[in-house]
Amino acid sequence: MRRGDLKEVTVGDCSDLYYLDTGMYDTDEYGAVYIYDAARPAIVETGIGTNREYIFDALEVLGIAKEDVAVIAPTHVHLDHAGGAGFLAKECPNAEVYVHEIGAPHLEDPSRLVEGTKQAVGDQWEFYVEPEPVPEDQLVPIQGGDEINLGNHHLEVYHAPGHAPHQVVYYDRDDDAVFTADAAGIWVPSTREIRETSPPSNFDLEQCLADLETIRELNPEALLYTHFGPREYDQVAMDEYADVLSSWVERVEQKRDELGDDETVVKFFAENAEMADVWGERKAREEAKLNSRGVLTYLHYRDD
Repeated sequence: MRRGDLKEVTVGDCSDLYYLDTGMYDTDEYGAVYIYDAARPAIVETGIGTNREYIFDALEVLGIAKEDVAVIAPTHVHLDHAGGAGFLAKECPNAEVYVHEIGAPHLEDPSRLVEGTKQAVGDQWEFYVEPEPVPEDQLVPIQGGDEINLGNHHLEVYHAPGHAPHQVVYYDRDDDAVFTADAAGIWVPSTREIRETSPPSNFDLEQCLADLETIRELNPEALLYTHFGPREYDQVAMDEYADVLSSWVERVEQKRDELGDDETVVKFFAENAEMADVWGERKAREEAKLNSRGVLTYLHYRDD
């Protein structure tokens, strides 16, 4: 796929569901937004907020009026998932914005979220846009055990705090599909591999592994990745990401022990980034910086 492309999800029993390449970070097949052409139309994830016209164009292609969008449901408030929520809420005035109760205040007032994101992503901030606040009367705080009703689809909410304390995954029981957020890693369709995601400041390895067990217990037919796209589920996918994530943390820890300085460790992984052929050199380098910093923060917390 290329940025702006819209495709129907045909994996498993998925129905009424489409996914859009938002061109996140000017990179193809990195950031997806999902759109339900359901009885109560819904948008799952919102992207950074840049290229939001792609979402509005997709609604038009699908014949969904902005006024008819009933649900906007980012999986968590990191800006690559929820940065567009305020813009979408403004254009879709009848939509309710569902987000975990821990994250809801940060969508109403995103100032601290912006500050933290700038610190985390560094030079990548140029790809972002200052988010618009979501009006309080459109915000619906949720928690694990809740359900979002789309009429002919029902999204069950499961708290998955390993990547971030405000992260949830959504299980569409009607389609037997899970929106994975970042709980199952980054799926790279062009190479059919799973990559780690471990950003600061709340990455927690043990809880991430527990979140994989949550998905494993649901045993869905389809996995719907924000990064990037749908794939058929099998247990191997969960095992693979558990190995990828554990090995990644081990590599960062070993390099920290060898080099002794966090910034030197970050520089090492940036200079030896592995995904340049897929995402481009700059994105691969910045991704390595972000993920290594997250692991180093986790290691300091764990060892204190």
